[in-house]
Amino acid sequence: MSRSKRKWDHIQYALETGQKRLTGFDDIKFVNQSLPGTDLDSVKLQTEIGELSLSSPIFINAMTGGGGERTLRINRELAIAARETGSAIAVGSQMSALRNPEERRTYEIVREMHPDGILLANMGSEATVDQARAAVEMIKADGLQIHLNVVQELTMPEGDRNFSGALERIAEIEQNIGVPVIVKEVGFGISAETATKLYAYGIHYIDVGGFGGTNFAEIENKRRDRLLTFFEDWGIPTAASIIEAKSAVPDLSVIASGGIQTSLDIVKGLASGAAAAAMAGSLLKILMENGTEGLIKEISMIKGEIAFIMTALGVHTIEELKQVPIVISGETHHWLDQRGIDTRAYAQKRAL
Repeated sequence: MSRSKRKWDHIQYALETGQKRLTGFDDIKFVNQSLPGTDLDSVKLQTEIGELSLSSPIFINAMTGGGGERTLRINRELAIAARETGSAIAVGSQMSALRNPEERRTYEIVREMHPDGILLANMGSEATVDQARAAVEMIKADGLQIHLNVVQELTMPEGDRNFSGALERIAEIEQNIGVPVIVKEVGFGISAETATKLYAYGIHYIDVGGFGGTNFAEIENKRRDRLLTFFEDWGIPTAASIIEAKSAVPDLSVIASGGIQTSLDIVKGLASGAAAAAMAGSLLKILMENGTEGLIKEISMIKGEIAFIMTALGVHTIEELKQVPIVISGETHHWLDQRGIDTRAYAQKRAL
């Protein structure tokens, strides 16, 4: 099967399998503040991921590219929505364009449609420094995502089987690429152990890509004769992954992703310690069903709702939001407790 055909299969299967709300965010509750002392007009949504300044904590995460005209159209419309809402956006893996120059256009369209926005290039951990540089240059990117997808590759019939040396390659890219490097999981979550290893090798930005959103093991199983169903329930739920990573390495800049669908999911991710939240599958569904205008409307509404929730919580900035108390229960509490993380500390935080 061609890489282009596989890319389009992934889009179709992602829409078919959907998202099952297994992120753990339903286990997080906010403590009501009856005297918040806030003013909606004073709420500011700006946030930072290292040297990247974002006008809001929402960004459109990596989805596609390299699948011919159909993926070009998707990336074009996503880029227009990002431009009109002032959102950052990441493209899908660019390896296909490096191997087949005819696919470059499916990625370059994003910069054309969003000339002044924050764009992230995307490569896998198998990439060399030269390949990473080429990916960044291709779309004039402001940063580079390096995705980790071991479980997906193992489930993929034609996937990689050798993952040795990945950490060293990532570190070499980070040292030589000249733009911020964000290491991203693709739906199985980043653990405390992985976060610690990455930080020790100079990586300061991660996207947890937690379990609970698009399930790439389930998608790849649709392409197998003998199913590896044990991988379909494999991973760290998004809420737990954020807290694991930040508890292990407080100085990490974390992006929440993996099944985020609503403004409340985003705010819970930020209150758990994330600096921003990335959405993919839920936005793709809206785009395919309601078009670009529908997607722009949805992102704009989500931004407004985030400001409403922050007002209710008594905070005006994303940094203040990280200090509000949250009560963690259910499976997320059990997971974190077993991992040695005291969830009471989160319930006893005090807003600035």
